[in-house]
Amino acid sequence: MSEQVFENRINLEKLSTTAEKIRAEISKVIVGQADLIDQIIIALLADGHILIEGVPGVAKTLIAKLFAKSISAEFSRIQFTPDLMPSDVTGTTVFNAKIGDFEFKAGPIFANLVLIDEINRAPAKTQASLFEVMEERQITVDGTTYKLEPPFIVFATQNPVEQEGTYRLPEAQLDRFLFKINVGYPSVKEEVEILNRAHDRRSAGQLDNVQTFLTKTEIAEFRQKIKELYIDPNLRTYIAEIVSKTRNNNALYLGASPRASLNIMNAAKASAAISGRDFVVPDDIKFVAFPVLRHRIILSPEKEMEGVTTDSVIKQIINSVEVPR
Repeated sequence: MSEQVFENRINLEKLSTTAEKIRAEISKVIVGQADLIDQIIIALLADGHILIEGVPGVAKTLIAKLFAKSISAEFSRIQFTPDLMPSDVTGTTVFNAKIGDFEFKAGPIFANLVLIDEINRAPAKTQASLFEVMEERQITVDGTTYKLEPPFIVFATQNPVEQEGTYRLPEAQLDRFLFKINVGYPSVKEEVEILNRAHDRRSAGQLDNVQTFLTKTEIAEFRQKIKELYIDPNLRTYIAEIVSKTRNNNALYLGASPRASLNIMNAAKASAAISGRDFVVPDDIKFVAFPVLRHRIILSPEKEMEGVTTDSVIKQIINSVEVPR
């Protein structure tokens, strides 16, 4: 049987080439983590926020900083602490003696790429200050609404909840993240490579030689192209069936909402685009389903005590749904 050759209706050469350049540039510093890098690129193109979880020292913050440097956009970093106030994030109205009136002083959230370090170290009141800005890309202070300039992406890092001095993120806030990405320990081979690179680099900084490949205008252009990608009606049904099975699974206390279905579809389109395809295939859906769903479902207490993971439940659900042909 001869191999089928598909011709794209949408020209994705520039998009896929740029994604490959960013992937290669970050890989100069980060060892392994190929899926993580792809998922961050997908989230950017799908206009979604990213929550990166892992123990200290696995380069969560470094990955976000490297990615931000590869994009020509305004970058801001906020270190979340237990005493951080909402106004420290969003900004506040202050009296300006020179003009004799109050004026708004924008907080660090007013940037294109915002890195929030250890997001689970701030209390609920500060977490709540992110609800509006992450969902609607705007801030309301003293009755006045301030729009944020696109693109606006939050990279948040957190340590596992069992670490001392952390707060569990509210479910409503977790739902505002497109992806939750887990960063594990490297293999021995990867750790040896990390040591070799650190030794060879000597005094050179890890961010010194990172090049910029993507502008804000290009991000808007690529996002528009991704919206036009084709996804077969059978694949849309496939997504709906996967998400629906999270709602009647004995291992789960809480299933995913329709927002999860929309996020899987949008992320799958971005996954197809960085692969140079203008149509979605089942593998795109399977690849993005894990980071989209793992923070939107809650294990039943019994399964949690047994050591069952959300990823194992998601895998079981995906395997139970027939793949469209």
